[in-house]
Amino acid sequence: MDAAMTTDLPAAYEISADSARIDAALVHRWLSEDAYWARDRSREKQDRAIAGSLNFGVYERASGQQVGYARVVTDKADFAWLCDVYISPQVRGKGIGTALVTAVRDHLAPYGLRRILLATADAHEIYAKLGFAPLEAPERWMALGRQ
Repeated sequence: MDAAMTTDLPAAYEISADSARIDAALVHRWLSEDAYWARDRSREKQDRAIAGSLNFGVYERASGQQVGYARVVTDKADFAWLCDVYISPQVRGKGIGTALVTAVRDHLAPYGLRRILLATADAHEIYAKLGFAPLEAPERWMALGRQ
């Protein structure tokens, strides 16, 4: 990632949009065991999600160990969905998640997307600090599937 996108990231960490660096087994374990929105997601389904998305990882510079993840489903023209944002419990509270979402937002900016959506049950305040807001007209939106 560009240095400008990681200025609030602690110096001991780096963010990469290189999908080849993603530790798919670790991401699957995090999400399927610890993330309320993906609990019990199969490894095969997680691998398909990674393959069909833009992926972002946060890594310790010294060890290369992955400590965070986010993915984006997008057409790179009009719409994106930010999902599966996860920071390892061992490094939470250091601003890594905020830096990750900032880097994702900035990475998407050149596409000129009309809308980036996300869903959260418990992090509204964090995302609001980065420019996300409730839907202006939620009555216009519908969903198919589990909610």
